[in-house]
Amino acid sequence: MKQILIKPLITEKSMQIVTKNKYSFKVNKSANKVQIADAIKKQYNVDAISIQTITVKGKIKNFRGKKSGRTKDFKKAVVTLPKGQKIADFSIKN
Repeated sequence: MKQILIKPLITEKSMQIVTKNKYSFKVNKSANKVQIADAIKKQYNVDAISIQTITVKGKIKNFRGKKSGRTKDFKKAVVTLPKGQKIADFSIKN
């Protein structure tokens, strides 16, 4: 069985949308919205209202000026939860 949720994305932008009950995850490229919703339900015991998926293209990198390459492409999912439900991994610490 393939792993659907790879890791939560903890960035400045993703922390800003947590206040709107939206959470970002790096997911498997072949995962669909139904599979992502099931994985969220199993792992975090919360319901998803909506899920938006985005395929993020890899960045171009230069290595010592001689070679250029790319980082890997990945798929990102933004999950919206109903009011009152939260995911503990995204708690903001002041």
